[in-house]
Amino acid sequence: MRLYDFRTEYRENPLGLATKHPRFSWKIASDENDTVQTSYRILVTDQRGRETWNSSPVQSDQSILVPYEGDPLEEETIYRIQVFVSDNHGKEASIEGSFETGIFDAHHFAAKMICPDFPSPQEACPVFSHSFSLRQRVSRARLYITAHGVYEAAINGSAVSDCRMAPGWTNYRKRLQYQIYDVTNLLGDTNQIQVTVANGWYKGILGFYCQPNQYGDQLGLFAELHLQYENGDKEVIATDENWTVRTGQIRYSEIYMGETIDTDSPEILEGSISTKDFDSSVLTAQEDEPVRITERIAGIRKITTPRAESLIDFGQIVTGVVELHVKASQGQVIRLRHAEVLDKDGNFYPDTLRQAKSIDTFICNGQEQVLRPHFTFHGFRYICVEGLDHFEPDQFIACVTHTDLEKTGDFRCSAPKVNQLQQNISWSQRDNFLDIPTDCPQRDERLGWTGDAQVFSWTASFNRNTALFYSKWMRDVASESSLEKGVPHVVPDILQSYSASAWSDVAVILPWVVYQIYGDEGILKENWTCMHEWVDYISNHCNDRGLWQTGFQYGDWLALDKEESADRTGATDPYFIANAYFLYVTDLTIQTADILGHRDAGAKYRKLYQKTLLAFQDEYYSNTGRIVSETQTAAVLSLYFNLARGQDRDRVLRTLISNIERHKNHLSTGFVGTPYLCHALSENGAHDTAVSLFLKEDYPSWLYAVNMGATTIWERWNSIHPDGSFDESGMNSLNHYAYGSIGDWLYRKVAGLSQIEPGYKSFLVRPMLTKGLEETSLHFDSVYGPIVIENSCKLGKIRLHVEVPPNTHAQIHLPEKEEILKVGSGVYDYEYETKTDLSIPRYSSDSTLAELLAHPLAKELFEQMAPGMLDGPMIQFAYQMSVTDMLGSAPEARPLFETIIEALNRSDQENQS
Repeated sequence: MRLYDFRTEYRENPLGLATKHPRFSWKIASDENDTVQTSYRILVTDQRGRETWNSSPVQSDQSILVPYEGDPLEEETIYRIQVFVSDNHGKEASIEGSFETGIFDAHHFAAKMICPDFPSPQEACPVFSHSFSLRQRVSRARLYITAHGVYEAAINGSAVSDCRMAPGWTNYRKRLQYQIYDVTNLLGDTNQIQVTVANGWYKGILGFYCQPNQYGDQLGLFAELHLQYENGDKEVIATDENWTVRTGQIRYSEIYMGETIDTDSPEILEGSISTKDFDSSVLTAQEDEPVRITERIAGIRKITTPRAESLIDFGQIVTGVVELHVKASQGQVIRLRHAEVLDKDGNFYPDTLRQAKSIDTFICNGQEQVLRPHFTFHGFRYICVEGLDHFEPDQFIACVTHTDLEKTGDFRCSAPKVNQLQQNISWSQRDNFLDIPTDCPQRDERLGWTGDAQVFSWTASFNRNTALFYSKWMRDVASESSLEKGVPHVVPDILQSYSASAWSDVAVILPWVVYQIYGDEGILKENWTCMHEWVDYISNHCNDRGLWQTGFQYGDWLALDKEESADRTGATDPYFIANAYFLYVTDLTIQTADILGHRDAGAKYRKLYQKTLLAFQDEYYSNTGRIVSETQTAAVLSLYFNLARGQDRDRVLRTLISNIERHKNHLSTGFVGTPYLCHALSENGAHDTAVSLFLKEDYPSWLYAVNMGATTIWERWNSIHPDGSFDESGMNSLNHYAYGSIGDWLYRKVAGLSQIEPGYKSFLVRPMLTKGLEETSLHFDSVYGPIVIENSCKLGKIRLHVEVPPNTHAQIHLPEKEEILKVGSGVYDYEYETKTDLSIPRYSSDSTLAELLAHPLAKELFEQMAPGMLDGPMIQFAYQMSVTDMLGSAPEARPLFETIIEALNRSDQENQS
């Protein structure tokens, strides 16, 4: 046995920790099966070697998020942690780690928020400076820094970090993050600190109307350099009126519009420093992983368009900026314009950006240069290069930029197009997880839409470790919410629009997802008020029947079952959706109350749930089980949220399948129905229907976009039409992760991994055999260690490989077997014979009558089973109809067609063998 991956609050040896009771986690590796931790002991000592906590041996299998329970921690102190573990095999192991505390009380800061005084208007970014000398040798130096705006800091010309877009986007009126950097090695005897500040989200242009000054009209810098000398003395250098400010090379910078950098001879303007009132109580230490450049992609080809535009193609839609390596003439102006796609004629097409210009401009100095924007980001695959006649693709590097979240999950299968879909899901997550979960990264929006975030949260938390990312964002959700107003539609809230189902329900759903994936009860405790107040808000706005049937609702946003010219909410009754989600979040609130020990609250919400469920069933289902809205989404929510009466579930399922068939075995769902559509089918005995729908390759389907060359998830099912033209609605992002929520079905149902206990302490392995996917492979790095499920069904054999990490256990459901295997940690391999063939058969309900009759056996079978059917004078009009189309008008013929299709496929298989 050995211990590895020791974490403090999800971080490795964190710096500047502002948590008074940090939690410790570790993982166990063992060569022996059924390994379980039986006890742990934690020893914490401070930098003086003084013991601050000795837990003594604790008989427990808890190895995640164990809270510190020792003496009060001191500010700006390094602590060493040692963990000693014993297992059920009599083995022992230990691991060490450390953390350094920062500032617990923001009122301990002495700095002032300093501002530049320049004549108005001034678009150039201010550069704040301060020079200082050291009294003696420094043993430790920490820079605490934030801004009203976004900043980059350097000491003696060297950047203090590789973080970008700091301090990030929060509800600045109540919460402003600061960052902590170790700058010890950057200091000399004499020093200069320089900090450039740009508008960013604080003062910059934001929203649909491109309005500036959302939080204030004055940039600011707040910083303290804490020096500890080798003799024990301390010194603090803080922002005040003694700093200086001037403009620099960055002449203009806006997130939506782009950046202008003049490296030739920028007009430098000296300014003066003023201070502004600033309440330091809003300060909070960095709460999640920083934004970084995580990948660099060189241009792969140069394109000259029919319009004679010079383009670079990076082969992938990304979020970030382009770095240019060039030697141009002094004063030469180079412009880079950004776009996601080319039009059907192969020309540059920036229209999906709407008002976001996304143009970066460089003025060169005549030397070899590496030029890269600092305070903007774009969503793009192509750039249009202006002002540079001769260049090669590899002079341009796409710098992929997003919150640096650890990759935790991977899904692969034997179908290349499904693998591409998984890649598209992963890229849309990376591109849109830039400090907040945005809807899109390219146009004049890029907002934290709550509905998009909650429907994608399960998928996101498989692919990347989102624990800190979502915890940080939920603090802003809570800070913007109240019992009186409810929960905003976007967070941080710049739209001042509140309280709609599926969107505002993020207040309950997201903490629940984090708890389930990471076993983190802390996020439930922290958000309990926000969670139950959202349920209370809905309850307070219900009518006398106990249903929420007032106010604006997004409905099944962008569903295909209603003409969009009317609105974009879909055909499902929006209040059906509102109340379905009301019941869902009430149920999650009940479970949360039970976990946290809030008995009275649990009883209250159970009573509310039962009352609302009865009212919902009376309102939205007939006595025979017919749904008021017989849409795919209404049926899906009825099944997945367990809302239909027990005796009505079969009819609801038939309604769902019938609706899918009427849509020629295609989906018609929007943002609300899509995440649960395939789940509802697979969980209710219609997995083959889910698979058939999922693997469709024409519009509307997930693989349609793949066939059209998509490298990310689209906002609309038909963002690009088959002829290469575009949706003209003015709302057509090619990088929108909501429909990527299908990933959760791939991971849970197809690959077969679901948690039984939070954090996958106990989990279910149940891969569902899926036509068209003969092999599937899932790797997930849980908080306890890697879980692996590899399944294949081909050549008459089923093979299943499962890896269960130590300190967990699993229930394994072997495909086509009734037995449930309960196992502890270890590696398990199973192989047995099967008659199942997962290759996609030639004939299906999508086949036309003409295609069936082309098989020699078909006519014979029709004559035997339905004599005279093919002799009618109208039969010729059915030749080009699919079986699904014919069943829409003659459902009684289903057994006939199913039997014939099965016989034709069996005949083909026998002939091949």
